[in-house]
Amino acid sequence: MTIDVNQLIQDIKQAASGVINQDITVLQGFSERQVKALAKQSELIAKGIITGDIDEDLREFFLNSLEEMARNFAKTLQGLVVVTIEKVWNAVVSVLWGAINTATGLTLKVPGS
Repeated sequence: MTIDVNQLIQDIKQAASGVINQDITVLQGFSERQVKALAKQSELIAKGIITGDIDEDLREFFLNSLEEMARNFAKTLQGLVVVTIEKVWNAVVSVLWGAINTATGLTLKVPGS
């Protein structure tokens, strides 16, 4: 049996897209909540500065906290993207090894499994 390259291309795209679409939904939900929290925190800091409730000493504290929130948000997104890439790799490799196994009649072990 031979490998249908065009079908294999479609299968790879489908496997990768399935993972990406699922993870994008998770990323979007997380991102939306975090972005709203960052925006709200910024608003509260600005209002506090305007009203005088946040003086110069407190301003640095709140701005440093906001900076840390933004940094943690970016680091979390980075981690989620790395996990998504790993999932895409696993899906693509599974499709490729499956095609080779089907074409050859072998049962090759999928890398990473």
